[in-house]
Amino acid sequence: MGEEIRVDFNTGSGGGTGAGGSSGGAGGPRPRVSGSASGGEFDYQDPVQSFLSTAQSVAFRPVDFFRNLRRQGDFLNPLAFALICVLISSLLGGILGLILSVGFTDQGVAGAFIGFIFGIVRSLIGAAIGLFVGALIWYLLVLLFARTNNTGYEATFRVVAYSSVVYLVSWIPILGWIIGLVYGIYLGIVGIREVHGTTSGRAALVVLIPIVVIGLLLILVLGAALFAIFAAASSQ
Repeated sequence: MGEEIRVDFNTGSGGGTGAGGSSGGAGGPRPRVSGSASGGEFDYQDPVQSFLSTAQSVAFRPVDFFRNLRRQGDFLNPLAFALICVLISSLLGGILGLILSVGFTDQGVAGAFIGFIFGIVRSLIGAAIGLFVGALIWYLLVLLFARTNNTGYEATFRVVAYSSVVYLVSWIPILGWIIGLVYGIYLGIVGIREVHGTTSGRAALVVLIPIVVIGLLLILVLGAALFAIFAAASSQ
């Protein structure tokens, strides 16, 4: 079975093809043609140069990058790119934490270093699992909102993996987390819209619904914990 790659030529925000277009009106799916443009993706055989080029393309030219992104090919290169981003973030954040723990606490250097290594390993394992699970959740929502326009689970995984470029700033205390969250949402919406040929609104639903659900669950858990604390305090 041959591999079918569909590339989006529309530069809009997920609407129709414009005046005179032959496929769909405003808000409809955009035309695609077969192709194999890699869009300057990461290649583990050239890890340094391709990582720098890919990170720059995703961060500063996300529409072009995701539009030309291969919908199929392999899981290894996108996964490796994401894990490198996580590794860099873990190293920088870990070094900062190591300095603070040694300089401002009573923790010894050996203990702090062991915690540093453990934190990196834990981050990589958690990120790898989170990529596949997160892509599965997004893909199920893509099936719901994009329906037959979707280009498959692997295409969704590639969007999630390359959106991990936000980890490169997320290690910065407070500000990095905020920037990473906001820009990560933007990259996810653009990526889902471009690779699955859907509208910006539907792509936003795919990206935001899991965030809203997780936020509500956290609020419920926090509320239950506070209620339990107050109940225990009042019973004494």
